[in-house]
Amino acid sequence: MAEATERQSQIATELPTKYLPGVEYRDLPEPAGLRKYIGASVILLATALGSGELIIWPSITARVGIGLLWLAVLGVTMQYFLNMEIERYTLATGETAVTGFSRLWKPWGIIFVLGAILPNAWPGWASSGATEFTFIFGLTSSSVPIIAAIFLTAIGISVTVSPVIYQLLEKVQGVMVVIIIIFIGFAIVVATDASAWTGIITKAPSSIPAFPGYFRQLGAASLLGAIAFAGAGGANNLVQSNYVRDKGMGMGILIPNIVSPITGEEVAAPSLGYMFQETEENKRRWKGWWKVANQEQLITFWFLGTLLLVALSVLVFSTIGGGNVLPGDLSFVQDEGNQLGQSIGSWFETFFFVAGFVMLFSTNLGVLDYVARLTGDSLKVSYLGNSEFWSESKIYITVIWAMIIAGITILFAGLSQPLILLVIASAGGGVVMAFYSVMLIVLNRKVLPDVAKLKGWRVPIMVFIAIFFVIFSLILVYSQISGLFG
Repeated sequence: MAEATERQSQIATELPTKYLPGVEYRDLPEPAGLRKYIGASVILLATALGSGELIIWPSITARVGIGLLWLAVLGVTMQYFLNMEIERYTLATGETAVTGFSRLWKPWGIIFVLGAILPNAWPGWASSGATEFTFIFGLTSSSVPIIAAIFLTAIGISVTVSPVIYQLLEKVQGVMVVIIIIFIGFAIVVATDASAWTGIITKAPSSIPAFPGYFRQLGAASLLGAIAFAGAGGANNLVQSNYVRDKGMGMGILIPNIVSPITGEEVAAPSLGYMFQETEENKRRWKGWWKVANQEQLITFWFLGTLLLVALSVLVFSTIGGGNVLPGDLSFVQDEGNQLGQSIGSWFETFFFVAGFVMLFSTNLGVLDYVARLTGDSLKVSYLGNSEFWSESKIYITVIWAMIIAGITILFAGLSQPLILLVIASAGGGVVMAFYSVMLIVLNRKVLPDVAKLKGWRVPIMVFIAIFFVIFSLILVYSQISGLFG
């Protein structure tokens, strides 16, 4: 006991202390079975459903067919590996990956806060959800800003009064994912055909030499955004740190949850973490945590995310085909619903639009949460650590309402085209991913105990992912600059 007490009072030498305070050594908690932690990625999955899965990739499929869906699967797979590196740091320390970046250089926290806020200040999900709502009740497009404002305000109120915000999100998003899976399962059986599914594989080889043509047709922003949002995308993946921590995984069990400043009991201290020493017991526990975290992410995020993304794209191809929509046009969703209604029944058309609205509601809830969560954690840890007033919870709620007010203002200013807003958000997210894919390699190879370090076969995979997003981001920046001066 005396040895354990002495170990806990020591400052860990692994984590840099130039920009943030040092942390104590603690033993890793004992991991439980997969059943206890399943769902740690459900918020990330639900956030992904309403952008890449429902809108962006089906839009691409409606324009060019199913030949590029292999690229969507690649995007989800790359995000699986990114998410596991984000989780790696948090499982080992209890800190978020952004806090880890700030330990290497303090301004990284602000850079990633801006990388979360700026792309998502454009209310593409609220506008898309409101547009789906007009399809349900046959309303005109002029009602979209009003519906979106109600939509956003309801989200703000719900998270403001929730005592423990993660628990609210996990329950709401879990129910929404179940509704969506039921819809997709039924739609696959009654509204898709086998040739569309087999075409994903048979048409993939011919799409590779034809890729330059796809690139010119879709544009750098749309294509980078689609790859980035095949899954969660952008800074959203970074908040997987917060979700596994709030789920009580690894050292995260020792970190307080975000609570409502109105109904919960706040903790004003910054969410700094701990470090474990490489005893035999801690090595065994780490291997247990790493195994269960990989299993949970593989099932909840990769498998379900890939299945839902591909199924929704196949559904649009089976109903309205490819090459039938104009860039930026969201009417393909209405055409798809109308076709489903004619093939199956008017009730299914309504069901389709309701399911789409649910997806977009879950996405908007997740987006607002993750931007506020990342901002609250980064500012509290790096710049407001000594403030007794600005708890992480107060920063979180302030950012939620600031985003809501900004979104409503943009919508009433007349910028409410859903797909255009989503492309802005997704392309910006791809650039953010280029930054943190490189930072994760540096962080997880430099500061963790040897048993937890990024090494082996995952290193070349992470290098490939980093190069992929860096090159795509450079192409995007070049295309935008050449467009301005061309």
